[in-house]
Amino acid sequence: MAPTTAARVRRTVQNTQYTYNLPRRIHTVHTYPVLSPQGATILIYGHDTGITIIWRGGRRLKPEVKEAVAKPANGKQNGRVPQDAVMIIDSDEDDEPANEPFVDNPQFVEQLDEDSTFPEFTQTLDLEFQAAVQHISTLPITPCLAEDASWEGTDILKEKMVFAVSCATREVFLVTLPLVPPSHQSKTRKELQESLLAGRGGNGKWGETLTLLSGQQKPSDGLAMTLIRPRPTDRSKSSDRSRSTPRHHHHVIVAAHTREASGTLRLWDVPLEATAKTGPQIEAFQIEYLPRPLVSVAFNPTHSTQLLCNASPHAVRIYDYHVPSMPPDDISEGPFPSQGSWLISFYAPFIKNSKMRKPVLAASWAARGRAIFVLLADGQWGVWDVDGVSPQGPAHFGKPNSGILGDAITEFSVSGFVEGTNSLRTTASQRTSGSVTDFVPMTPHTRRDAFSSLVGPERLATVRGGVVVTPLPASATTTSDESVTLWIGSSDHVFTIPGLLKFWDAQIRKGAGGGVNLFSGAQPTRMIRLTDLPVGLMGEACTGVSAIVRFAETGGMSSPGSEGLPVDVVVCGESRLVIVRESEEAVGTRIGGVVSRRKRPSGVRDNSAIVVFPKPEQPGSVTYNLSIGPRKKLSERPLINRLISTDSDSMRTGRQQSPGQTGARPSSGFSFADTLNAAADVEQRHEEEERDVEVEMLDIMEIDRELDAMDDGRGRGRKKVMFDS
Repeated sequence: MAPTTAARVRRTVQNTQYTYNLPRRIHTVHTYPVLSPQGATILIYGHDTGITIIWRGGRRLKPEVKEAVAKPANGKQNGRVPQDAVMIIDSDEDDEPANEPFVDNPQFVEQLDEDSTFPEFTQTLDLEFQAAVQHISTLPITPCLAEDASWEGTDILKEKMVFAVSCATREVFLVTLPLVPPSHQSKTRKELQESLLAGRGGNGKWGETLTLLSGQQKPSDGLAMTLIRPRPTDRSKSSDRSRSTPRHHHHVIVAAHTREASGTLRLWDVPLEATAKTGPQIEAFQIEYLPRPLVSVAFNPTHSTQLLCNASPHAVRIYDYHVPSMPPDDISEGPFPSQGSWLISFYAPFIKNSKMRKPVLAASWAARGRAIFVLLADGQWGVWDVDGVSPQGPAHFGKPNSGILGDAITEFSVSGFVEGTNSLRTTASQRTSGSVTDFVPMTPHTRRDAFSSLVGPERLATVRGGVVVTPLPASATTTSDESVTLWIGSSDHVFTIPGLLKFWDAQIRKGAGGGVNLFSGAQPTRMIRLTDLPVGLMGEACTGVSAIVRFAETGGMSSPGSEGLPVDVVVCGESRLVIVRESEEAVGTRIGGVVSRRKRPSGVRDNSAIVVFPKPEQPGSVTYNLSIGPRKKLSERPLINRLISTDSDSMRTGRQQSPGQTGARPSSGFSFADTLNAAADVEQRHEEEERDVEVEMLDIMEIDRELDAMDDGRGRGRKKVMFDS
């Protein structure tokens, strides 16, 4: 059953949320990095019976049109019987026409729908596995168009998507599927209606292929995959072995970890060009037995043989399956050794007042595989600079090519804490110091207090979270960067970093005490919190996040826009998907608090970053007379003479009035208060009519840019000299 294509749109001050109700429980969701040929973004999510592929945006499929019949009914042409008609009285050789294989040829409209306010679902496809799909992995490549997907000469990526899935029944499959969405005629053909299992994954009805990766005894806890092209001379121990194992085609390396024994890591080698000819199943070429189960694995996008393994809470390690742990022997078969090597371990900080380390919720490669971004259970995030790619450069003596420092605790290059996670770092004694009793009734309103009363590892062990690093395509004017999306605890704490390198540089300058932006940092130099997400999920818990690169709304024919957030965040609930896009409706509502340049009204001057107010058309000052008398002049008498004259005149006027008449109320010394409201109203009216908040926001943004340009040169040419006392 396909998801509901009609989205529930909810606009907030910060963002616009598109909620899709799904008929099944969602286990995981991933964004495929390659667009379809018609410019659609591909989403893959796993559920209780298999996977569903969603094509979002791009050019739509043409409406279903039945093939025109060459001749009208009854064989008549223009109402007459054709002259060459032949009547067959009897024939015993009538054979039914052979069932030809169905060839799908989807047709798309020529242009995009300009009336659509947001990308809609173009097509959906269900692949049944007769089991729940719990994990999905895609290739770690930069999002790109279909014609640019030839990674290291792999032309198959231009036509098909390649990904791996793991089921709850311990099977792991490598799946290939066409990038082009199936047509409506293909989904309604007769052969699919004859049997409920006709469209099951692996039957080839949709052009897919499934390769079973065998050997596991328990379901996988995580998946990772990468693409390699080994050299023909790799680990050729003999001429016979090199001839028997040719390596001319690209291969996919799939890694999966399970809880078998104390923890097991398996790696499979699958030839990509001949996935349909590999046989019923493939055995693992490496099996690594671990002292404890892993939390997650991820392949390096640059060094395809390095695997990042999160062994929380003990360490985060890098495993290389191509570097042997011992001298080569005759045990291994093929180009890879029978046992890989562990290269380095990274250790997280300790919990306050505890001997336990902070659990690592997620660890992901950053800076194109040269750094590691981690999220800890107490809300702390950090970056380990593996190859010295810090914007300020490596500064450790004796280690010019690495930014790693520390033994028992590996120091972060930059680190901080996620907003709203102070309760995870507050001990129970600090919370209950002012309370009379420790008894907390178990009601819906106090259940959170009971959870927060836990101390140290007991509380942090239940926290969930994740990190998704999305590479951004480079354009002619901008360098390549990455967007980071992370979540911790629930949908109340979903954050995004528009540009990791700029954010990294801003954090370093902030810690050094120089170059800090005056207005809390202009986008994209800070971490942005997405608000009002619980309403979009309608009370469901957040189970994961993903990101969609915002290619220009031209069918993906240009690079992503550099204004605003470069990605749309996908928040996965229990049975709902929420796609969050930054709001562009009102002035000053863009995420980050800065209005985009394309929102600037025409005719507004933009020749200086410093704008002096009031504007030329606004009067310099407005004066109000708050005194009890007329405006003072140089020819007026002294104040005492005016007061005496006023008293005598009032007494004379009182005698002339009749007894039935009441004299005028004498003016008091506070009569100026009658004009205060009018003065305030006039000032407010001038401010509302002539003040342009949008222009002021743009001026603040220009000031930030000027300050950033000035701070880039700060500190250059200086030498730090240390004097010993």
